[in-house]
Amino acid sequence: MIEKVKGRVIKLGDNIDTDVIYPGRYLPIIDAEEMALHALEGLDPDFPKKIQKGDIIVAGKNFGCGSSREQAATCLKFAGISAVIAKSFSRIFFRNGINQGLPIVVSHEAADMIEDGDEVEIDFTSGKIILKAGETIGFKEFPDFIFSILDAGGLIPYVQKKLATEK
Repeated sequence: MIEKVKGRVIKLGDNIDTDVIYPGRYLPIIDAEEMALHALEGLDPDFPKKIQKGDIIVAGKNFGCGSSREQAATCLKFAGISAVIAKSFSRIFFRNGINQGLPIVVSHEAADMIEDGDEVEIDFTSGKIILKAGETIGFKEFPDFIFSILDAGGLIPYVQKKLATEK
């Protein structure tokens, strides 16, 4: 079971839309590894080169607003982002993230307390974000079915596994 992730913070602001996360000109790409090469390119053309495996995005309100493109969540996951924490998410991005196996954490306090470059740990089982100074920020824990989807690597692998066990 996915219990914890620890990583370096990439701090972003409010209203980071799906076109910034994954620019529309790359929509014809269907390979997830290739999608990852364009993650957050709409914010900074060199951004994909700056992402390190395990990084955690911390953002303000309305992360993932804009279109319903699931490629936005897919490119972040395959670029190495281990989780996204934000004050709020667009509803469709929240679900796309979970469906792609990318943990999504809502925390109003985190965006104000965490700085770019900080190292944080997210403990999904206790519903806590642990800051470098040992302080903790609570968040609403995932229901069991969300853990099951994340553990499987996303909704499609989850459904495939479930169907295979029902035979």
